[in-house]
Amino acid sequence: MARRPLPRILSKDSARIARTQIARSRELARTAADSATDVLHPLITVTRGLRRLASVGQRKWADTPKDRRGPLLFLVASLVLAVALVPYGPLLAVITVMAAAAWYGRDRTEPAPEGPDESQLERLQILYEALVPYFSSPEDPAPLYAHGGEWEKAFTEHEFDDGGRVGHLVIRYPAYFPDGEPEVRARIEQLLTAKAGRGREYRFAWDEEGNQLTVTVLAPLPTDITAQHFVTAPGETVLGFTDASEVQRTLPLAYGEEQIDVPPVVWRTGVRSTEPHLLAMGHPGCGASTLLRSIALQALRHGDVLVVDGGGTGEYACLTGRDGVLAVECALPGALASLEWAAQETERRLIAINLARQAGDPPPADTRRPLWILLDRPAVFAHLAASDGRKDPQELLQVPLRHGRAANMTVVVAEQFDSAETLSDAVRQHTRARVVLGSATPRQVEAVLGAPAHTTPLGDMPPGRGYARLGSGPVLRLQVPRTPDPYDDATSDADRAAVLDLLPPRASAVEAQPADLTKPAVSADAVGDTVGAETS
Repeated sequence: MARRPLPRILSKDSARIARTQIARSRELARTAADSATDVLHPLITVTRGLRRLASVGQRKWADTPKDRRGPLLFLVASLVLAVALVPYGPLLAVITVMAAAAWYGRDRTEPAPEGPDESQLERLQILYEALVPYFSSPEDPAPLYAHGGEWEKAFTEHEFDDGGRVGHLVIRYPAYFPDGEPEVRARIEQLLTAKAGRGREYRFAWDEEGNQLTVTVLAPLPTDITAQHFVTAPGETVLGFTDASEVQRTLPLAYGEEQIDVPPVVWRTGVRSTEPHLLAMGHPGCGASTLLRSIALQALRHGDVLVVDGGGTGEYACLTGRDGVLAVECALPGALASLEWAAQETERRLIAINLARQAGDPPPADTRRPLWILLDRPAVFAHLAASDGRKDPQELLQVPLRHGRAANMTVVVAEQFDSAETLSDAVRQHTRARVVLGSATPRQVEAVLGAPAHTTPLGDMPPGRGYARLGSGPVLRLQVPRTPDPYDDATSDADRAAVLDLLPPRASAVEAQPADLTKPAVSADAVGDTVGAETS
């Protein structure tokens, strides 16, 4: 008896082909169902009408008093007998019943009104009249915009939301309008924001070649997504969430009792990253500490974290003593000692990696483990250091910032706008990943990110809302996941439990062996030789 061959395990290609075939089969089934629905639409309508007629007859019979049901049955029987005796009576009766069933079975939903209503027409006319002073010129022989003109020629597309306000608008403007000047664009965007409805976020897309401006109302970003384990690879950090049209990736997240897919803003770090360090700016209460806590919880999954808190409010006390947390410093002496050790560790890693490469060996394991340096409010330490005659802690960040990418080290700095002038040149030059949180003027956003935001900010920005730009990429809207301080009394039980579940366990009680920070650091020449050997 011949043996049947065992089923072989599907390879990646065969699995991909199988998924493609399943998708095609589903598409064919969906197309066949639509075609069958179109063909059988008359039969479906007649059947629905017969069912409705039967329900009407049953309801009439139930409403008829019992003493009148006998004469009613006699009348119906007489009509049926008369129809049966009339020539072609049964055929005419069937045709009549089918016609009545088709009439009762028709789709009775009212069609959506075509075109805008009176209030919407008035809104469009107001927008048109408001744009006339900006898009018109006395020398234009055939102006597109004129007082009392027709808005249909200027607004090629328009949509309204459920509240009757403009949701999408495509505006044509004359070719002589100076759409390349940022100040002129800003005036138009400010005008449209005021006339189309305040309290919403708009995206303005200028098509300079086609002389068109597309205005889109953006949906609000979710503000109630708590911190959780994100499905990311090592070296990827989720800064927050943005619009689905701006990124080509989604993450499955737990949203209460449901599972949803949300587009993330993913920051890639490591030796191959082009934006190895990050700078976050904002006003007090903007959510910068929340961003740093979220980054720390994600970094502890694959690396070590060193936290230097200049605010001194205990925002990072939950990280103290955890596995992978090297230190949480809140005082100037500890901050200087920790950052000096970080500079020496960077130099040690560079030399170890260089020696391993010269010997043809892989880098040592302790140099491949990521090390994160989180510095919150360095301006406070700069002021204290200047008053005590000590070195500015930001000077100790020069080595990690310049050579941290090669040493698998990442620096994250958070500062407020009122202390932005105290940031050192090394921080400004080497933090190519930028985040702006909270209410900020367009000029402040452009100064930090290096490019203007193409969306209008909300008047009241929730904590953790802002903009992000990674290197030379586009400016994205950002909403940081809720990662509050679990030791704060104002934190809800759900948020506290979510953060505590992500924290690593407490480090085991061992004899402390602090690093000897009194040893002289490696000379700058040795570091230069190491970097030169790597670049060669």
